[in-house]
Amino acid sequence: MQQKILLVGCGKMGSALLEQWNKNIGYHIFVLDPSTKRGYESLASLPVKQFNIIVLAVKPQVMDKVLSELTRRVTSSLYVSIAAGKTLKYLEKNLPPNQAIIRTMPNTPAMVGKGMTVACANALVSSAQKTSIKALFENVGQFEWVADETFMDAVTAVSGSGPAYVFLLIEELAKAGAELGLPADLAMKLARQTVIGSAALAEAQKDIPIETLRKNVTSPGGTTEAALEILTDPRGLSLLIQKAISAASTRSRELS
Repeated sequence: MQQKILLVGCGKMGSALLEQWNKNIGYHIFVLDPSTKRGYESLASLPVKQFNIIVLAVKPQVMDKVLSELTRRVTSSLYVSIAAGKTLKYLEKNLPPNQAIIRTMPNTPAMVGKGMTVACANALVSSAQKTSIKALFENVGQFEWVADETFMDAVTAVSGSGPAYVFLLIEELAKAGAELGLPADLAMKLARQTVIGSAALAEAQKDIPIETLRKNVTSPGGTTEAALEILTDPRGLSLLIQKAISAASTRSRELS
């Protein structure tokens, strides 16, 4: 029998998952999202009330309300949350007793099958359920389990929020190129393709340390070295990244 998934919330992250799941898996996916109108607009309108998996893809700030309404209307043998900060303990408190629960942190490159998802599970999740969820998220990219839930705030800061940092880098590279006189469209093309190509190279040569790939571009006394002397200054990029990741991790804990 075809397994049934209820995707609750179809915003940016929910849509990214749905895009690939619709292409690659044999599950019957029901979407519940009144704001985007991409599926059913209310719990009452759902033709099915019992699911194999319910994926919670709503913002952390509205999770209390969503769970309160959801648990009165539908049931599932497994709940999977992708909400930043919401801990297994929080979910256990707000879902029915003795419920199998998995907390995950995917990211938006899932939309093109290049995502990264990290997950942890409570003690009631079976080996079969873990296998099923691993396969589900491997349809949108790479997947890792962690036994220690405390890692999830750092995972959120590095990977969950990470695509935004990369997109900001593209913006800033393009802006700097334009300030040096390049046409804006050319500067953006150079910045975008440089990041795309560098990521593809890192993937193709994954056995080579990233540090080595960086050094391969850096000739002594050359242009790259001149730029890296600025970026690697103790008060430069490294410090900014540490502060940014720390801020994101702290915010993830606050959302719990």
